[in-house]
Amino acid sequence: MISGIIGMALRWRGAVLVSVAIIAAVGVWNLLQLPIDAVPDITNNQVQVITVSPALGAPDVERLITFPIEQACSNIPGLIELRSFSRFGLSVITLVFDDEVDTYWARQQINERLATVRLQLPAGTGIPELAPVTTGLGEILQYVVRPKPGYENRYTLDELRTIQDWIVRRQLLGTPGVADVASFGGKLRQYEVAIRPERLAALGLTISDVARAIEQNSGNAGGAYIERGPTVAFIRTEGFLGSIEDIEQIPVATTAGVPVLVRDIAQVRIGAAIRYGAICYNDAGEVAGAVVMMLKGENSSAVVKRVKARLAEIERSLPEGVTIEPFLDRTKMVNATIATVRTNLAEGAAIVVLVLIVLLGNIPAALIVASVIPLSFLMAASMMRLAGVSGNLMSLGALDFGLLVDGAVIIVEAVLHRLQHAEHTTGRNTVIPLVEQTASRLMRAAIFGQLIILIVYLPVITLQGIEGKMFRPMAWVLLFALGSAFILSATYVPAITSLLMERYHARSFTWSDHLVAWLERWYRPVLQWALRHPVFAIGLGIGLLLASALASTTLGGEFIPKLEEGDFAVDTRLLTGSSLRLTVETTQRGARVLLDHFPEVEKVVTKIGSAEIPTDPMPIEASDMMVVLKPKEEWTSATSYDELAERMQQRLAEAMPGVTFGFQFPVQMRFNELMTGARQDVVCKIFGDDLDTLAALADRVAQIASTIPGVRDIYRERMVGMPQIVVRYNRAALSRYGISIEEANQAVRAAFAGA
Repeated sequence: MISGIIGMALRWRGAVLVSVAIIAAVGVWNLLQLPIDAVPDITNNQVQVITVSPALGAPDVERLITFPIEQACSNIPGLIELRSFSRFGLSVITLVFDDEVDTYWARQQINERLATVRLQLPAGTGIPELAPVTTGLGEILQYVVRPKPGYENRYTLDELRTIQDWIVRRQLLGTPGVADVASFGGKLRQYEVAIRPERLAALGLTISDVARAIEQNSGNAGGAYIERGPTVAFIRTEGFLGSIEDIEQIPVATTAGVPVLVRDIAQVRIGAAIRYGAICYNDAGEVAGAVVMMLKGENSSAVVKRVKARLAEIERSLPEGVTIEPFLDRTKMVNATIATVRTNLAEGAAIVVLVLIVLLGNIPAALIVASVIPLSFLMAASMMRLAGVSGNLMSLGALDFGLLVDGAVIIVEAVLHRLQHAEHTTGRNTVIPLVEQTASRLMRAAIFGQLIILIVYLPVITLQGIEGKMFRPMAWVLLFALGSAFILSATYVPAITSLLMERYHARSFTWSDHLVAWLERWYRPVLQWALRHPVFAIGLGIGLLLASALASTTLGGEFIPKLEEGDFAVDTRLLTGSSLRLTVETTQRGARVLLDHFPEVEKVVTKIGSAEIPTDPMPIEASDMMVVLKPKEEWTSATSYDELAERMQQRLAEAMPGVTFGFQFPVQMRFNELMTGARQDVVCKIFGDDLDTLAALADRVAQIASTIPGVRDIYRERMVGMPQIVVRYNRAALSRYGISIEEANQAVRAAFAGA
């Protein structure tokens, strides 16, 4: 069969070469359309259910929200894991499905069950909602909306947040590939009705009366239509509240025939919602911003380009003195990674070509073999796009050009050897039969070698879970490239070889013969000695094998290579229970330290707490300091990222004792969260029912871990110690005054969290 394919390729070599050119052109087009990222997205097939309930503490969130949703969703087909997170005012439930389950089908199943759960949840506990259709690495771009220099005092935090929500976010949501935009920081503007308790008590009214009056006095309705002669007039009402004056005019009750209005018992004003997060720019204070989340399965590089172009258009419509400044996007890391891959591939290809020219001694023959490299790569790119494999460090970095040219080298070198010893070295009638005989005879050896390589990578394809998502692309790309090289070796290489070797002269190039003869003079005595002393030669090989195995036990191990992403993500933690104001002040001091002492720092953007869409639910005492660095060529304080991180951490620890700082790269931190649920590189989890016992054991583990050489940062997750003010009702006293628990809860909720 192989001989027949080779013979057909030689008889129709013009058609073969044209076909290869067309396939290469298609490969170029597919390569340009190929999704490019720095690393594979290892996020499992998951759906998140988020419930925001500002008035509930962590135990109530777990009991009233998280547990009922877990129970309702626990029997969905294809569900393999369910984990939850409950803290003050927030419930996040992650449902992990088998990779074969369609994400949208899973979301539909969850939605059907949430419809029932929403009816069972107590009033005022929040509404469960599905997180955007994105992945753990879907945060492709982050930006701030801030005043330009000279306009700092012109815009307040609520104005910046309003610009973000109503101008920037609304236009970004229409960008292809964007799943959602989670607003961060600033102050969410609200109408506030600040009740005066003394007036309320004097009139014998309750907070429930005020809430009911406001609720009943806002809304529009339709009144069908009336006929007016030959025409009709459609009727609609306009009763929605639209201003402070509208709210002030709402009647709450009537006393002695005189209506009691909202303005008589409360002050109506513009205020801000309770904040669970903030974002700061450098050391200049708070600003507003957002995180752009990419739709699952999209091309991150293409989406980032579209988002940046859209932001440039939006910025032209912003009020004077306001700018949009992206501070972290995937492009920087992708460009750095792809540049590394491109450089390595180019250098590898150059080395292969040089070796071929030197050893084959024939430039046309060397170029024939070398041409298999780009052609195999382009064919593999087409198959990658067809199979949905993205181009990244793991997939493209796996290409070995020496393996790709193996079959072509065998055929071309053998043809050259035959031509050197043939009586007639030119002419179509001489070269084509010679190439056909040589290629047919040696192609079996080439196929055998390539099959051995393919078999080695078959186990990698069977990997599952995170390991499979990480390493399967590498195996698939190598299989695609080797398969393409095999096809080219059986068709293209014989055709192009017969065409270019028709006018071959054996005396044109002779340096390879001299080089091989010189190498043979050194190799022959060694070979003869080994054949005379086989036991010693075999023993030497076994000894080297054992020494290598012993040396391998001292090597370190990493799941993935540590990418130098170009920026730092500093996980900053204050004491449990720290206020948002204290966290802002502390992180601002940290930003000032970095900007003053390290010229490598371009800007520092600090994200505190949770965003509007809390897919990454951090408490308000936790923050991510995004340290954007200048190019490495401009560094003066350090020569490596590890050295710079060490010096930064030392400086921050001296300036702010008691604050924990953990230096990582942004995507590396997300990888850790996806794999272990925590941001640190090494995580120890302790399971049990008693929180006090778990906390004590966690302290002991932290003490032991701190004595291990190489440990730099230790962070212990706090489960207890959150300060609370607990209101316990005296039911007998409530009965005497005719107050229900619901009314009392509403009074507490309205007084502190808002109702």
